[in-house]
Amino acid sequence: MHYSYKTNGTCSSKIDFDIEDGKLYNIVFTNGCNGNLQAIANLLEGAETEFAIERLNGIACGLKATSCGDQLAQAIKNAIAE
Repeated sequence: MHYSYKTNGTCSSKIDFDIEDGKLYNIVFTNGCNGNLQAIANLLEGAETEFAIERLNGIACGLKATSCGDQLAQAIKNAIAE
């Protein structure tokens, strides 16, 4: 199933992704640090949702309380809860 998540507190403004059989696919960040966000998306392609949440949850960016990775973890949690 496809999900879109409006981010909060990060340079990226939106994250789109699919979850099929508990795995992540087609992760796309809108705006933000293009190279780093492509790397996150490529590394997590086909990963279990729980693995991604465990690895990314709580990561901060500089003085911000969140990061694009943390926002992806939040997005995945929201998608699972739906």
